[in-house]
Amino acid sequence: MTDHDLSKPDIRKANDCPPLPVGANILDRMVYWLGLGLGSGLPRRAPGTWGTVGGLIIAIPLLSLGFIPFLILTILSCILGVWICGRTAELMQGHDDPHIVWDEWAGIWITLLPLSYMGIADDNFWKNVSQELSIFAIVVAFILFRFFDIVKPPPIGWADKRVAGGLGIMLDDIIAGIMAAVVWVAVMFGVLL
Repeated sequence: MTDHDLSKPDIRKANDCPPLPVGANILDRMVYWLGLGLGSGLPRRAPGTWGTVGGLIIAIPLLSLGFIPFLILTILSCILGVWICGRTAELMQGHDDPHIVWDEWAGIWITLLPLSYMGIADDNFWKNVSQELSIFAIVVAFILFRFFDIVKPPPIGWADKRVAGGLGIMLDDIIAGIMAAVVWVAVMFGVLL
């Protein structure tokens, strides 16, 4: 697969979201809607950032379930995301359209895993999540994930350019989420020490 085969719309410009094909069945409609992050990827400008915001909004109540359930949901979002993103790209008749944001959802959830593990999700979740340090931690996670997803340092850039299909759409965001989570842990330990 060459770089040309994986060409994408220019994300520096406003892009319309490719429409769902006329006559799409119910399953394809549901997959398309999930691929668009329940609509969070629809904005013409910065759909990846808006998609990440959507994923973050969904993640906050999911964090209240505790680490193990959030970890399971995150793993499932990555596994199913390969199919969701691949099928959505087929429906859009292109590769990794910026309006496909399920990968951003999975990436931000990966970035939030350390926060979940560190105990924000206990019996006082809603009280804990509204504390200044928790809000700071969530904002830092968002900024770090967006940084790695936009800048695409190695190996993220390699995965983005060389891996095709649903796996290619997901892989760069999975790696960005992992890298952001590692840096997030270092930042939070630096703040807490």
